Amino acid sequence: MAVVNARDAENALRRLDASVLVVLVYGPDDGLVAERARKVAAASVADPADPFQLVRLDGDAVASDPGRLADEAGTIGLFGAKRAIWIRPTSRNLAPAVQAVLEMAPVEVRIVVEAGDLAKTSPVRTLCEKAPRALAIPCYADTEGDLTALVDATLKAAGHSIDRDARALLLAGLGGNRLASRGELEKLLLFVHGQTEIGVADVAAALSDVSAHALDDVVDAAFAGRLSDADTALRRALREGTHPSVVLGALLRHGLQLLPARADVEGGRSTDSVVEAWRGLFFRRKAIVKVQLGAWRLSLLREAVDILQRAILATRQAPDLADAAAAQAVMAIAVRARGRGNA
Repeated sequence: MAVVNARDAENALRRLDASVLVVLVYGPDDGLVAERARKVAAASVADPADPFQLVRLDGDAVASDPGRLADEAGTIGLFGAKRAIWIRPTSRNLAPAVQAVLEMAPVEVRIVVEAGDLAKTSPVRTLCEKAPRALAIPCYADTEGDLTALVDATLKAAGHSIDRDARALLLAGLGGNRLASRGELEKLLLFVHGQTEIGVADVAAALSDVSAHALDDVVDAAFAGRLSDADTALRRALREGTHPSVVLGALLRHGLQLLPARADVEGGRSTDSVVEAWRGLFFRRKAIVKVQLGAWRLSLLREAVDILQRAILATRQAPDLADAAAAQAVMAIAVRARGRGNA
């Protein structure tokens, strides 16, 4: 089989030939690996819920007894139904077991091997990339295009529409792991149950960050123009394991919420009433948000949103430079806020 490029993985799975005996699904995005492995396994049998048709094997058990996989593959399905064997991840070498199956005569079974982030020299990856009856499917972190397609397909299937700003905010809060992204989408759909249109307020209220307080520190310091505090808060968030894109997503979410709030202020509404009506704003943050609303103008806020959107894209295009992209964006926001007299 030819080596499958990560960009062509979905097409390769859609065009999966019946002659393919072994499908290896691997990569650093364990959520996407699990999702694709489950799809392949389920599509390979008539009834995925039937344990005689879809057999699940532990990877460690298969590695300990390589002959077990060949024995299982050679078993005749009940009533002649086609069977599938789904092997769950293991850090041990599965190549001997997979090799034994590939050397067998054609059988009515498909074997799905779910694996982690395998190196190019991994024996099982090398085997499946070269064997005529095997296919190796790589699963890397979702790109902007992948996430956009996931969001659009999920919301369309659920009968929802989403406005442009809300969509940008939602995309900023996703990424890194397909399973986590689906979890956030499911949370959003549950939150907006009973309504058709999804707006910025819905996305902001539905999405959650495990380190919310640390992120609030970065957001508030940056939008208040406190350069030193923003730098310290950002370093702390990154040190605690928060991904740079998550930090940037929190900043973008706040910027998008500031936009309509500032528009109301410029339209004549009092800052106090706007802040009191701010949905989901923690009471301890009200004072700092009032300062921000008094300092930022709509034109600068739009500029800030653009900076953050480009920074988030940069973290996905060049993951190795994600920390630097986040730091640069945070400082850019703080400098602009400080320039408005918000030191």
